[in-house]
Amino acid sequence: MKNLYATLAAMVAIFMAGCSSDGNTATTPEVEELSDLTIRLDATIARHGESSDEASFSDGDTMGVYISHHDSENSAVENIAFTYNATDEVWSSESLQQFIDSTTPFDIMAYYPQMRVGEDRCIEFQIESDQSTPSADKTMGGYESSDILWCSYNNVKPSASIELTLKHIMPTVKLTLIKGSGWSDEKWEAAEKSVTMMSVITKTNIDLTTGSVEGISDSEAEDIAMLGEGSAFRAIVAPQEIEPTDILFKVRVGGYIYRQPLTSALNLEAGKSYSYSMPIEYRGENPSQSKLTGKVIGTHYSIDYSTSQKSDKVNTKQMVFDGDPATYFASYDRSKTWVGLDLGEKHIITRIGYAPRPSLATRLLTGIIEGANNEDFSDAMPIHIIKQEVPDMKITYTDVECTRAFRYVRYVSPHDMRCNIAELEFYGIPDEGDDSKLYQLTNLPTVVINTENAADITSKEVEINSTVYVVWNNGREFIADAETGVRGRGNASWGFPKKPYRLKFSKKRSPLGAPAKEKKWTLISNYGDKTLMRNILAFEVSRRVGLAYTPFCQPVDVVLNGEYQGCYQLCDQMEVAENRVDITEMEPTDTQGENLTGGYLIEIDAYAASEPSMFYSSRGTPVTIKSPDDEDIVAEQSNYITDFFNAMEAATFSANYTDEQSGYRKYLDLDSFLKFFIVGEFAGNTDTYWSVYMYKERNSDKLYTGPIWDYDLAFDNDSRTYPISNLRDYICLTTGSLASAAVRDMVVRIVKNDKAAHARLIELWEQAQANGIDAASMNAYIDQTVELLDESQRLNFIRWNILNERVHQNPQALGSYEAEVGTVRKYINQRVDGLDNLIRR
Repeated sequence: MKNLYATLAAMVAIFMAGCSSDGNTATTPEVEELSDLTIRLDATIARHGESSDEASFSDGDTMGVYISHHDSENSAVENIAFTYNATDEVWSSESLQQFIDSTTPFDIMAYYPQMRVGEDRCIEFQIESDQSTPSADKTMGGYESSDILWCSYNNVKPSASIELTLKHIMPTVKLTLIKGSGWSDEKWEAAEKSVTMMSVITKTNIDLTTGSVEGISDSEAEDIAMLGEGSAFRAIVAPQEIEPTDILFKVRVGGYIYRQPLTSALNLEAGKSYSYSMPIEYRGENPSQSKLTGKVIGTHYSIDYSTSQKSDKVNTKQMVFDGDPATYFASYDRSKTWVGLDLGEKHIITRIGYAPRPSLATRLLTGIIEGANNEDFSDAMPIHIIKQEVPDMKITYTDVECTRAFRYVRYVSPHDMRCNIAELEFYGIPDEGDDSKLYQLTNLPTVVINTENAADITSKEVEINSTVYVVWNNGREFIADAETGVRGRGNASWGFPKKPYRLKFSKKRSPLGAPAKEKKWTLISNYGDKTLMRNILAFEVSRRVGLAYTPFCQPVDVVLNGEYQGCYQLCDQMEVAENRVDITEMEPTDTQGENLTGGYLIEIDAYAASEPSMFYSSRGTPVTIKSPDDEDIVAEQSNYITDFFNAMEAATFSANYTDEQSGYRKYLDLDSFLKFFIVGEFAGNTDTYWSVYMYKERNSDKLYTGPIWDYDLAFDNDSRTYPISNLRDYICLTTGSLASAAVRDMVVRIVKNDKAAHARLIELWEQAQANGIDAASMNAYIDQTVELLDESQRLNFIRWNILNERVHQNPQALGSYEAEVGTVRKYINQRVDGLDNLIRR
């Protein structure tokens, strides 16, 4: 369509004030005869509410049309495209849709713009969040690209040109800013103005048969940048109800922020227009152009390089605010150092500037700038991370996108960098702020951990009370929990420089839209996995193979006490819970009868000896009892699951172990065991049988194998098995690590020696291949994951400069992220055929 503010072109007379699907007949001009039987359309737009500044159509616009003749032998034409010719002012279709004759009526339904429609004639339509321009080009956002027009007529008589009047079916919200006291006419006209409609649903379902439209209530809410001309602003939104406590508009005029809350609930109905006005009082000149001042705060001691001793006389934190980029702050301590300002009152920070110590710009990389309202920064949140080198001897400026207001602001040095910042500037607006837009370090969600007294996390057993934020959806959604327990976790990974952690929120939560709503969540560090995606890929393999449960996993960026820690994965805690291992959770009183039979979660675990609740099987297999947990399990429960595991193991090694009634199938679910095997072998996990989770539901007579866990050494990332393509047998039966010899022998007896089980393995493998376990599909998934991780992985390897080092069990160090991902691609391309040959022989 043309520019929104173009005058409505009088293409044809409007024969109806609106459109409907209730059987109304469109009036058409009288004609003596039709020169041909081709259906031609004219179309105009009904005014929306009281607006008189709607658009007309532009050359090349495309409208979708459904036509149904009143003839039993002719069915509806599905979603035919009609294109507008501005010269002739008419719509036509290349398909040359025909009238049956000059008298047979028809029904017609049309909508603009034409797009792909579902079989039920429904569209899931996404409204643009940036409507600040009138462009219809979706690559630029735009008001018009958020709109849909629609009409429907019944019993229309053939005519040389059928005239349609399309109407708006989305709600429109309008806001007019009114010049308040203190403004001169000149200042009011010159003041920059913008309006954002806050946190509204932007995804809709549209039924083209009826023209009905409704917002998808469980979709993520977004802020909408409204289209403005002068002091008038508008936005197209989805039908929805907005609560009276919500802020409806956030207005910025002359650098100041104004807010308009709702005083009563607002029900935005389809096809209606809602108008508001808001007086704007003058507050003074634009504050965002004025540099903020305050009390200098930060790490106390600097270093005197002439003596290598502590100092408070040279290279001090005051030099960061002296306006001279040749001077700098160099802290005496090499880590956990910072410098900032106490602004005296809350400000929304709109802009920051910084300069590096001369010739040492790399030492600012991954430095965090953050704000807080507690003096000890226990509630700190990042507002910027330095991602690129900046020039010496000049200040680099960047705008800040964070609506929370802070009294305290600071720069936190990267690890082992002595601060090394020359200048730091803050600009902002005195304001209480809000949480409508927080800062994310990259496109990935951000997890912020502020431990009590900024204490180091040094224990896997002792939790430190912490304030934790999880921010996602471009800063529009977040979790804040000031009573989160944080401790270390992991076995070998706990010994790495990049530590893994466990979070325990104060109440059950579902971060990042995870299926489970629970207190406990893990942060996996992936220190030895230089692709940062091997667990993600393995979990995808698990889903495609069809294991009953695959852990939730989302890559995130982590900040700990103001210091950037790298790219992690936020994952489920492996536990019995709804949408995790979803079996009955036992109570200490479940000691007899059917209640004693489950549910249990256990792990064949090479590290079991260090766990408080464990047993060794009759054949020496170490097993940890994960649920019931250590504090709640009672002797009867421990004895029951120990006896059941021993019975399963004994049946597997009995003479008639293949018998379906008395052999291992009596105790072990075969399909889950084989699927677990396929995942481990396809992904190339050396430790598949070093750690094996299994579970038993109440009243079930079988143990089920799974879920999978800990695949950072998979996909050819283990020097003990690399390259896997050279192995002539299954990994777990050659050089794979095992919790016990009995585990290996169990795999041999089931996978190799039981002919019926082997036949079932082939069937499950074929099902997995049909469900995406193939080179092309897996490489496409890698492409998506590489794109997702790109910005974060660059920062991660600035923080952890290990691409040229072999760490953990790395068989090689290739020097680049792209080369590391290439190893995974090469492995998958070879493994599909290699495993196929092993399974079928």
